[in-house]
Amino acid sequence: MKSAPSLADRIDALLPQTQCRRCGYDGCRPYAEALARGESELNRCPPGGSHVIGRLAALLARAPLPLDPSCGQEAAPAVAWIDEPACIGCARCLEVCPTDAIVGARKRMHTVIAADCSGCELCLPACPVDCIHMVPAPGLPARPLAAAEIDARAPRFRLLYEARVARLAAAEAEQQRSLRASLPGDGAPIR
Repeated sequence: MKSAPSLADRIDALLPQTQCRRCGYDGCRPYAEALARGESELNRCPPGGSHVIGRLAALLARAPLPLDPSCGQEAAPAVAWIDEPACIGCARCLEVCPTDAIVGARKRMHTVIAADCSGCELCLPACPVDCIHMVPAPGLPARPLAAAEIDARAPRFRLLYEARVARLAAAEAEQQRSLRASLPGDGAPIR
């Protein structure tokens, strides 16, 4: 028998899953957990804007608040675009993209898979040559998204983010296995 979703689960289900960190937390789930514990305000999600704030207020039986301007502004959805001739291939953007929407290799140019880009903007400060720009998301309205539009996009971004987290965890585990295998004897450190 499956247990009922926790309050953090229900809050997380309302968030846009951009993993942008503009709320001050390391992603949507940590923000949801802080809200569930009563440690954060419900108005810290610019990608969700007034629609998500209203839904969070209803769920938490709290009064809606205007979006906290220190977190950013509500805006139309955007995606990253890389000026490929200007790209030096440093790969810093690859390391920060929460949905693996940026593809490329070190010392090669990079590009963005627009459908996979959540518009988090984490790649902007990572780029040392400022060749990444935010452009309107193709096929989406030039206005902040409505709740149903956020709901339609969020599952894809959640899956992409979870796949990235799993990929990084598997790579770390493999690196640890490799390191242990390279140690003399049974893999125990030498004393």
